Amino acid sequence: MLLTPNTTRQPRLRAFARIALGVILAIAGIGHLTAQRDEFQAQVPDWVPFDKDFVVLASGVVEIGLAIALIALPRYRKLVSWVVAAFFVAVFPGNIHQYVEHIDAFGLDTDAERLARLFFQPVLVIWAIVAGTDGRRAEPRDDR
Repeated sequence: MLLTPNTTRQPRLRAFARIALGVILAIAGIGHLTAQRDEFQAQVPDWVPFDKDFVVLASGVVEIGLAIALIALPRYRKLVSWVVAAFFVAVFPGNIHQYVEHIDAFGLDTDAERLARLFFQPVLVIWAIVAGTDGRRAEPRDDR
């Protein structure tokens, strides 16, 4: 079978997307544990029943773990990508909290900037899901 440019390019692009997302998660996770710790604490909604510092540290460790899994476990890319997508959904209330409470953090110091950030979260969810697929469509089943 001849390989067309699309059949070889797509897996490479998806692998690049998966690894790039892993790097971004690792950087964010490290930020949770170090220099951006206070800014991440400001995003934790007051209704979360745990200490804000604990939430930030725990989510940082989870992000680093997810980053490692995305990069080092390509065999499980589909499962890991769905877990990453679920993580992005789970932390979305923090972004909403930052917008609703007018919290300045991460250079977002206007409501317009904080609102724009809310629209980026679904992009991350889609990025995670797409990066975890192999790009092939399922073959139609013959149920005769």
